[in-house]
This record gives sequence, C-alpha cells and structure tokens, in this order.
Amino acid sequence: MEVYLEHLQARKLAANSLRAYRRDLESVAGELAEIVGTAVGALPMTSATASTLRSAFARHAAARSASSVTRSWSTWNGLFRFLVVEGAVAGNPMPVVPKPRTPEPTPKPLRGEDTPERLLRLVAQGARRSRNPWPERDLAVLATLLCTGLRSAELLDLTVSSLAGRSGERRLHVRGKGGHNRSIPIEGTLDDVIASYLQTRKQRFGRRLPGGEALFVDHRGEPLRRGGLQYLVRQSLRAAGISDRVHSGAMVHALRHTFATRLAEDGASAAEIAKLLGHTSINSSQTYIDVTAREQRLSVRANRTHQVLGELNSQDPAD
Repeated sequence: MEVYLEHLQARKLAANSLRAYRRDLESVAGELAEIVGTAVGALPMTSATASTLRSAFARHAAARSASSVTRSWSTWNGLFRFLVVEGAVAGNPMPVVPKPRTPEPTPKPLRGEDTPERLLRLVAQGARRSRNPWPERDLAVLATLLCTGLRSAELLDLTVSSLAGRSGERRLHVRGKGGHNRSIPIEGTLDDVIASYLQTRKQRFGRRLPGGEALFVDHRGEPLRRGGLQYLVRQSLRAAGISDRVHSGAMVHALRHTFATRLAEDGASAAEIAKLLGHTSINSSQTYIDVTAREQRLSVRANRTHQVLGELNSQDPAD
C-alpha cells in the first residue's frame, strides 16, 4: 500500500487526492484484517482473495454512501492493477468484488436566473457581516469560482504566480485533479476584481506578495483553508438571501456547476467545457449540455400556446 501511494505521489496528485486514497486503502484494509484475524501491518498479500475482499467491502459499505464505496472500490482496483504490473500478485480480484450502482451525477447550479449576479453585487456592497469585514477578498473568491469553474482544492492551491500574462491576455494556471494541469483565460473584469483584492491585502498586511504565496488568504494573512472557504461561501449566500437557491450538498461546488451550466446555455461544446473544467472524460461535460437541452424543452412545453394546440387537436373534426 505504501509503495502504491508513493507511485501516486510521483504522479503529482493533489494532497487532498492522496489523503483520500490513503483513507480508502486503510479503511478496507482494517476490515480485511479483522476478517483474517491479524494486524493490518501483518496482512499477507495472499489474504486478499476475492472472497475476503467481498466480505471486507460489504462491511466497509455498511455506513457509507454508494459514491464513497465506489471510490474505495476504484482505489483498490488501482492498487491491484499496479501490483499486477509490478509482479507482486498474479491477478486482480477486484472485478468479482461487487460495487454499488451509482446514478449519473446531475449538475446542481444555483437556482434562479439572476442568482450569481445578486450574490456578487450584495457581497461587493458588504452584505456579509463579520468582525473584520473584507468584501474585496470575498468578492474575489466568489467571482473566481463563478467565472472559472474551479474546484475547491484547485482554488485553495492557487498561488500569486498562478495568475500570469499581461493585461488583456491574463490566464490562470491551475493544477487540476489527478495532476492534470490547465490554463483558464481571465477576462479583464475578473482581473480587476483580483487586482483590487491584492491591493487591499498589501494594505492590510504591509508586505510584498512573492509568487509562491497563496493567492487567497484568511483574515490573518494565512492561506485560506477548506473550512474557511466553505464558511465564506455559506455566509455569503446567507447574507445575499439566496441560501434556498442552493441544492442540498452542493455549496462551493454549486458555483462550479453554475459556471459550466452557463457555458452550455451559451452554446459551448462538450470539448470546450471539458477543457475549461479539467474533465478527463468528455461524458462528464456532455451532462451539462444534456441537462440544459432538457430544461429548455420543458420550458417550451410549458408555453400556454402549446396547451391550446393540445386542446384544438383533441377536438372532433366534425365539431
């Protein structure tokens, strides 16, 4: 397991991804050790049979969601594929270990046509009350999420030097999921918002901003963390009076989905959406286009004129 994690680390995966892989490996290994009756560190490879792994995953799945179990299954499948290539085992037992069927995830953008604009306007006006208000920072964070579609971990991983290029040709260099880097164009309006935030940051903390420093920081000047980002977004939504326009469980990811949904509504192709969002599979991006098309058809179907046509078509011609 440790050798496999070193292999993943060499691929320059994000720290959050590595921690998730480790949790998945250690959790199932713990169940496997209990079934075999030995300590995790003393588990021989021969104990990881299709039968024992099926039992371990059944126990592992008892208190977890289908998506979590599926992710753990993928992690262990990757481990055994690696071990087969390394010659440590003769074959991969995971194909005969059942995994839950998870429904195709659907986009969960912010509800309401004007919701993103309302959020940005009210946050810029200082609607989010705090002991040490910093609307410029709050606006820059929210605007970056809404205008680039970054994942939480990607935003938190940004440094000052991630923002590159001259005025009018600015781009944001992002280290994406699975070590897949991408470059996102930054429009002048977002560039100005980030520049204004950085200026207030210098005024607050009175120091230069080396390229290696985190792009977004908290009120103490420390790199913004996951919990701090979630709190910032949650409080901003509440202050703008739009908490009820967020799908359950979406929160920060709702801003990414809003960005992608608007791309689809404006006619972007699945390939273009995939490139901007950092999707490894174009199928993930196609979902936004499919959902948008479905919503448009439902809107057309709700038109009262179509209801009248339905009534006319149902009348007897003899009448």
